[in-house]
Amino acid sequence: MLASGKHLYDFGPFRLDLHSRMLLKDGAYIALTPKAFETLAVLVEGNGRIVDKEELLRVVWSGTCVEEGTLAKTVSILRKTLGEDEGHHYIDTVPKRGYRFAVEVHLVDEAHAVIAPAEPRQDQPAGPATVERRGRPKWVRLVIFGMAMAMLVAAAYEWVQRRNASRAPGVASKTIPLTSFPGRQNEVAFSPDGNQVAFVWDGPQGANSHIYVKVIGSEALLELTHGAGSDSRPAWSPDGRNISFLRSTAEGRAWYVTSVLGGPERKLAGVFPYFDLGSGNSTYFSPDGKSLAIVDKAAPAEPSSIFLLSVENSSRSQLTFLPASNTGDYYPAFSPDGKRLAFARAVSFSATDLYVLELAGGKPKRLTFDGLTIDGLAWTADSREIVFSSRRGGSFNSLWRIGIHGGKPERVSAFGEDVISPAISRDGNRLAYTRRNDDMNIWQFTVDDAGRLVAKAPLIVSTFRDSDPDYSPDGRRIAFTSGRNGSFGIWVSDSDGGNPRMLFDGGAYVTGSPRWSPDGRRIAFDTRANDPAGLGNPSVWVVDADGGQLRRLTAPGTGDVAPSWSRDGAWVYFASTRSGTLQIWKMPFEGGPAMQVTRKGGFEGFETADGKFLVYLRGREIPGIWQVPVNGGEEIPVAEQEQLGYWRCWRLAGNRIYFATAAPPAGPRLEFLDLGSGTIQQIAPLSRAPDTTIPGLAVSPDGRKLLLAQYDQNGSNIIMVERSH
Repeated sequence: MLASGKHLYDFGPFRLDLHSRMLLKDGAYIALTPKAFETLAVLVEGNGRIVDKEELLRVVWSGTCVEEGTLAKTVSILRKTLGEDEGHHYIDTVPKRGYRFAVEVHLVDEAHAVIAPAEPRQDQPAGPATVERRGRPKWVRLVIFGMAMAMLVAAAYEWVQRRNASRAPGVASKTIPLTSFPGRQNEVAFSPDGNQVAFVWDGPQGANSHIYVKVIGSEALLELTHGAGSDSRPAWSPDGRNISFLRSTAEGRAWYVTSVLGGPERKLAGVFPYFDLGSGNSTYFSPDGKSLAIVDKAAPAEPSSIFLLSVENSSRSQLTFLPASNTGDYYPAFSPDGKRLAFARAVSFSATDLYVLELAGGKPKRLTFDGLTIDGLAWTADSREIVFSSRRGGSFNSLWRIGIHGGKPERVSAFGEDVISPAISRDGNRLAYTRRNDDMNIWQFTVDDAGRLVAKAPLIVSTFRDSDPDYSPDGRRIAFTSGRNGSFGIWVSDSDGGNPRMLFDGGAYVTGSPRWSPDGRRIAFDTRANDPAGLGNPSVWVVDADGGQLRRLTAPGTGDVAPSWSRDGAWVYFASTRSGTLQIWKMPFEGGPAMQVTRKGGFEGFETADGKFLVYLRGREIPGIWQVPVNGGEEIPVAEQEQLGYWRCWRLAGNRIYFATAAPPAGPRLEFLDLGSGTIQQIAPLSRAPDTTIPGLAVSPDGRKLLLAQYDQNGSNIIMVERSH
């Protein structure tokens, strides 16, 4: 298809590598479907020439009968991927003819130096629009990029060399995208021979997630599971014949097993329906194929534990035990030699460490001691090390490794940022992982007095996560959480999103839930930073809204999160595990003993306008909104409709509860519940489901504006590094 013989093209902040079939933006990999990549390649090589639709269809879809609408859809996907807006335009539509690449393209030689603008074709019009890069001069960026690529290759080479001592010296490695589909592909698992992978994909329409199987080197896919449920956590049986997986439906969650060729599914065991398993994966099948290591619990207040589940008869035995105040154990992974089980243990949400259990007997051994989030883990082929995803480097996940006897974790730097869910083939020659491409921004929805949508527009936007919005009492400022400086931070801005300023830097430790005091002078928030024990246990802090004074409100080590203020500003509510279960407490802002408010479970709440009741969630991913008198008393449900409260995207304002939901059958949407009439009214449909763990909704004091943290880009792809012979 590509006959020019050139391999590298630069345009704007992008580099197109035809040889490796990769699109990079400022050095970061951007996922494209194969046809979208080929369409972009033809347009870029045209360098301003009008490429007829017939030519594109003939070259890109050679031998395939497709409609013209397929081409238009592919170009639309490209425009979104390239980030077209009023100031950045890449592809022109030429009516009744075709398309033209609208920015200046440079050829790049093998040394990564720009040699000249690409020669325009004879029918190229003069003066195509140019998109300039911001920041450093171009030659500096190219030198940095070249150095980064060299480091990438060197680090990847080092990693594969260290995986197995028997490998011959001088072996190189290469990086290959395994998937490039729209949506989210995650939780990859290698077949025993290392030639196939199973993974989770939410499909081209971003619907329910199912398990897919792919032969490495082929674009053909087998959709292994189907139906209305969402499937996750695939694991291959050691003989390569079956795949186990976890299915979530409206009726609950259960583990199943099915043939790798598809067909009947066999249910192994049901598990508790409401708790977060994280977004990574691990090796659930035992090496002898007789058991699965699964995560389960019996009640919302209990921590999750790891159980050994018999594949033959579904009997189970508990392997790990935790005090009730802990969040639980996740990501169980059998070592290849069958002697050990690695897993992640969370003492509280987002405060996680790595453990190893000797299956012959004994207590789990702790390997890490900093309480930073873990998203998936895998054993090396020799059973001597564990590779895991962690936020040690900042607000993004990266890959790390540690020996089974502990020590200081080493960063596997070759694989970049926002990388989760590693998997390693049985022979150690291949490593795969998920690279996330998420961008959460804060949007403003303007409504009339009846709650009908008037307008919506992005308000607080960056290329990093912006969330947790809260209006100041006078409506003139907004507090929010952002990762825009590479760490978790508490920020404030004007009500129009202008003049953003950071008040607190939490580093790699999860920080959020900023809430204004009623007088507008202070902001309460929670953070896992500054834990004297270094375990990442969260506490509630207060900072002056104009910066400066910062003080810890709750004692360290008690696991306190999700603060809010009483209407008179005298008390601060928060969720805590200090009683052994997650409940809502409150304490005087000026100091004094804390008082327990809820007894049946409580997580996040807001006082009613009259200051008499607290309206609250009972726990993460537990449906229902409840209320209790502010000094404790009878705890009664307020609303249980449509999984209200399952997502943390909610806010009490006057006589309404505003919330975002993705409950069927209507899909993702923004709504409010009128507490007087008990009716629910839709405000606006949403393109994507809200995040279940992130506080994402705020209401202005006059009730005319809503702030919603939503994913404007929410995707991931699977990348593989393999040893070259």
